[in-house]
Amino acid sequence: MTDPNDPCLFCGSPRGETRRNALAISARDSYPVSPGHSLIIPIRHCASFFDLSAEEVAACMELVAEEQKVLDEEFSPDGYNVGVNVGRAAGQSIFHVHIHLIPRYTGDSARPQGGVRQVLPKKAHYSRQ
Repeated sequence: MTDPNDPCLFCGSPRGETRRNALAISARDSYPVSPGHSLIIPIRHCASFFDLSAEEVAACMELVAEEQKVLDEEFSPDGYNVGVNVGRAAGQSIFHVHIHLIPRYTGDSARPQGGVRQVLPKKAHYSRQ
């Protein structure tokens, strides 16, 4: 099994690159959970989202917005999940920051309530009081 961190899979030019700005790129995920699943990746190698500069965060968010418009046109999803895994306990497996932009489609989950809370399935379904 190859280690995606040696060398870093996201340093250089990741496969599936769709656009870039001065500080970040976007690329389609190699293992998409839905059609159009994209990643926004800062160019500078950095493991934690919380260690990015304000400029890098802004550059990444700019690409999130641009990619969302393209995905709307190409796939017409019904919604989106946007998320970042920070640390091994949170499921991060490539230790170079990347933001997931996941198009969602009506019917792709029998119980979509909870959205990103689904990472802890027992906590995903709750009642509003």
